[in-house]
Amino acid sequence: MSASRWAAGLALLATGACQSPPPLAPDALDWAVREASATIECGEDIIIAGQRFAVGRPVVLWTDEGGYNAYQTSIRPGSEPAFVDATGRRYSPGRQTPSQSSRTLAGPVSSDLAELGRAVDQFVVHYDVCGISRTCFEVLHHGRGLSVHFLLDIDGTIYQTLDVRETAWHATRSNARSIGVELAHIGAYPPSERVAIERWYALDSEGPRITLPERLGDGGVRTPGFTGRPARPELIEGRINGSWLVQYDFTPEQYDSLAALAATLSGALPGIRLEVPRDPSGAIIQDTLSDEAWRSFAGLLGHHHIQTNKLDPGPAFDWERLAEALSGHFEPGTK
Repeated sequence: MSASRWAAGLALLATGACQSPPPLAPDALDWAVREASATIECGEDIIIAGQRFAVGRPVVLWTDEGGYNAYQTSIRPGSEPAFVDATGRRYSPGRQTPSQSSRTLAGPVSSDLAELGRAVDQFVVHYDVCGISRTCFEVLHHGRGLSVHFLLDIDGTIYQTLDVRETAWHATRSNARSIGVELAHIGAYPPSERVAIERWYALDSEGPRITLPERLGDGGVRTPGFTGRPARPELIEGRINGSWLVQYDFTPEQYDSLAALAATLSGALPGIRLEVPRDPSGAIIQDTLSDEAWRSFAGLLGHHHIQTNKLDPGPAFDWERLAEALSGHFEPGTK
């Protein structure tokens, strides 16, 4: 995709894509986080170390009405998240330094981008296997006691659940050095299990489209009347970490928002290079990186590049499309 087409897509989705679903029951925010982040109505800024950075795509913050707040520490009655710490947190405050010492960044609203930039150099892409961001947050936060900095819904809406200065629990050995994003998608499956995919898609005269199960209603998708279609109409097959899988592509809106988000993060934190994992021939790596390669890699990578037991974002994720969009990225700015 050319830079001009990407820019046009940014402008198109930025017009009127956000309508608020009913708000979730709020928990008390940490006072400093609340002070740093004034509530806005579906803006286009993310928060990095207490500062606002313009993404140019629809963004819902954890402090916004209808946002998803990973700072919540309450435990829902009847649920027992596996990884919650003694305080009820699903994340670790601050970041460890690259030396992995016990020193963390000071204070939840520190504006020291240089210090954060020394700690963070990876941006990890996941699919959520939930299909929509609302369910993803419920499963991660209330079901598993985990966290991720961003959720990216099928219509391209970006939800930020934590300041990226915090360490989210999303990618094992990469947690301390990474920012994570969960793309709403039902996932990739062996060919024998395609029925799990077909439940989420229907075919019409224009090709496949996402069909949410009736029990989910509108799924919390913010764009009124949104029809989500894979960026490529055919089922994509491929091998990830030794498993042969089939999967529909992500939506064009998701690719556009992901590219904008990655460019903005890289602009603020230059340790995150706008590069993707490639082998010496230039081909995209579809297996877990060796320990040496993982230690030296700084840029965008998939969950499967970090852990041998992970498959996301799957064979249909178009790394080349993302790399092309990033090659002509805009210059992000602060407000």
